Amino acid sequence: MTLETATAAVERLGTFQLAGEADGLALVFSQPLSFWGGIDAETGDITDHSHPGLGQNVVGKILVMPSGRGSSSSSSVLAEAIRRGTAPAGILLQRPDPILAVGAIVAEFLYDIHMPLVVCDIAGIASGDRIAVRVGEEGEAVIRKVR
Repeated sequence: MTLETATAAVERLGTFQLAGEADGLALVFSQPLSFWGGIDAETGDITDHSHPGLGQNVVGKILVMPSGRGSSSSSSVLAEAIRRGTAPAGILLQRPDPILAVGAIVAEFLYDIHMPLVVCDIAGIASGDRIAVRVGEEGEAVIRKVR
């Protein structure tokens, strides 16, 4: 069964900060995460000792959290992680984050690597859920959670 044909899918719409498509397992945090000092761009490991995700890895996951958490340098860390292939496959946020958007846009522009960044309702998404992010007919983000 693929994500596209699953009958037990739950679908929601969102707004792209940066359009793209991705599939992966959700990694959900109730607290924002800063990429600057919070993620190792070489490995994708969470290194922020004050974050509950310490020691987890974001590579290939759909990172789900309320928002990003400054510093403005987070954009450069995200762009570098995207370039290295150690970034999340996509990011779902409850609130827009211009800093993460800049990092994803820079990576797309410089490296032609697309990582969707979506603002949507994240309620009901749990770590380990299979998530697919697609571009809808009107350009909206379509987020599918497969049970």
